[in-house]
Amino acid sequence: MKNMNALIVCMTTALLAISSAGSADESGQAVVKSTSYRGSYYKNGEIHVNTYGQFEGKPLTSGHHDFKPSWSKTGDKLVFFRRLKNDPDVSKWKTAIHIINVDGSGLHQLTDGTHTDFNQTWTRDGSNTPIWNRKNPKTGGYVVMASKIGAMPGEEVALTDKGHHTWAYTCLTDGRILVRSNPSGRRMGYYLMTPNANGTPQYERIECDLAKRGVLDRVSISPGETKVCFEFQLGFKRRVPGRVLYVADFDAKQRSITNAKPFANEGGNPIWFAYPRWSQDESAIVYHAGGKLFLYKLSDGSTQKVSTNDSADYRYPHMEKAPK
Repeated sequence: MKNMNALIVCMTTALLAISSAGSADESGQAVVKSTSYRGSYYKNGEIHVNTYGQFEGKPLTSGHHDFKPSWSKTGDKLVFFRRLKNDPDVSKWKTAIHIINVDGSGLHQLTDGTHTDFNQTWTRDGSNTPIWNRKNPKTGGYVVMASKIGAMPGEEVALTDKGHHTWAYTCLTDGRILVRSNPSGRRMGYYLMTPNANGTPQYERIECDLAKRGVLDRVSISPGETKVCFEFQLGFKRRVPGRVLYVADFDAKQRSITNAKPFANEGGNPIWFAYPRWSQDESAIVYHAGGKLFLYKLSDGSTQKVSTNDSADYRYPHMEKAPK
């Protein structure tokens, strides 16, 4: 019981510290300043598009449980997943991939809702192809899927083989996809995968010293493709609270991630720090922590809370026209 109380005190203290950055009003509530950054995010199961630091207007979606919007590089569209069947084990959820315009119009369902489809994003090669990860119920691994804007459920295609696990994170303008995978005959690791519509994809291994010590997750390549941000978990047994957020140099030609530096939760406090995402100009990274949204500026290392309602549950922030 003493250990549990100590853990609660630690979590509360850490969350208060990150939540109270900035000035306060007469009631003691932290004052949230508006920013110049626009994006999309989850708030209490609804998808919003908003300027970070401003109060929300009408949500784009309501009456459902909608997760993880990603903003297309062009065309002002969001791709997200809708949870249709809940389960205490997230990997047993049933979900459907949807696309919607950022003004709330044109909602369209891409998948039939009988699969476990997660963590959708867009390609950056000009085709605006939505991709996501689909669980293989026979193996428990995942397969990378792709579809098209306006396509019907059932028209999606697999980009990777069902015989091994591949999880897509983020894309390059040359069409390659950064994945974590164990391609046939090769060990689990991070690769740049080139899809092949007529055959086997090509996997090029990424060198990263930090990956030898633990897991890089929710990786996002910067729009200029010279940096990455990600969550890092020390060790290889899955543990979500307490992860540290990092920014690092990325070389697509040399296929390397180097010079990794923590920018949030360096102490590993047992709070859910997650989903770091780049601004279009690469000046800032938005992320969530403890049900709130924060903005980290690379120029001066400052962090600002940008969610406005401390009673709400904010998650999965994303920046305008900057697919993860």
